[in-house]
Amino acid sequence: MNTNSKSSGSKLSSVWVYFVLAFGVSWLIEIALALSGIDMKAASGPVLLSLAAAGPAIAAVGLTYLTQDKMGRRDYWQRIIDIRRISAGWYLVIFLLPASLFGLAALLDFLSGGRGWTFGAQVGQFSANPFYLIIIAFLAPTLEEFGWRGYALDRLQWRWSALVSSLILGILWALWHLPLFFIKGTYQYSLGVGSLAFWTFMISVIPITIFFTWIFNNNSRSTLAAILFHIMIDCTGEVFSITERAYSYFVVLTFVAAIAIIIIHGSRTMRRQDKDNNPSTLLSTNGC
Repeated sequence: MNTNSKSSGSKLSSVWVYFVLAFGVSWLIEIALALSGIDMKAASGPVLLSLAAAGPAIAAVGLTYLTQDKMGRRDYWQRIIDIRRISAGWYLVIFLLPASLFGLAALLDFLSGGRGWTFGAQVGQFSANPFYLIIIAFLAPTLEEFGWRGYALDRLQWRWSALVSSLILGILWALWHLPLFFIKGTYQYSLGVGSLAFWTFMISVIPITIFFTWIFNNNSRSTLAAILFHIMIDCTGEVFSITERAYSYFVVLTFVAAIAIIIIHGSRTMRRQDKDNNPSTLLSTNGC
């Protein structure tokens, strides 16, 4: 039962309503961008892309105020700004895990005869349009996490285990990116629709979503932790471009790491089984 909901039986409280709204806002703008042929190098491109990236946040904030009481709204914003929710040791995970996985994948490629990595193709675009860097590296991840982890993950975990919730969210999150592959100048556009890089990108979202759930659940449902982790993933991927084979290694490594998390922490909550992290308290604020 959701103790913070204005009306727990309200149809608006359904997580599926959230996904419809989040996809609707983002895809409407992104499809228009793709059809118009606007390049992200154009001044208007990053501005319009930021509006599209705001889809998950718009849906989350709107539904929070429509379905939650004062306590629920306060909990939503506190999880975004409260740095005390993140345990000190977890900052190492948040800031080092993405770079470690990319670096190890590049090393494996290099040892296999490849070049490993180069500076990303997007770096030159940053100097040509600095606002694009702000959008891609900071604004877009923040706006996405207002919704994916800030709103949807809790509601999925009210009904399903952490693993099942992660799989559902991961699949939907991967699909949410589809229009970006048709917008000139985006990272996804550079991968090419239907290419090996396209499929590895889409598949990699699944284990990465498990990482997010693991971090979120072990840091008092901190949306801020998810925002920081998302920023690190995007910055690493944009600045350091690994080869196609290295990216395949990266996907394998993420699956191995995700499986290790599930084995060590369990699929139900993915949390440490200690006194301060009792799984029974995971949803004590928002549901039971």
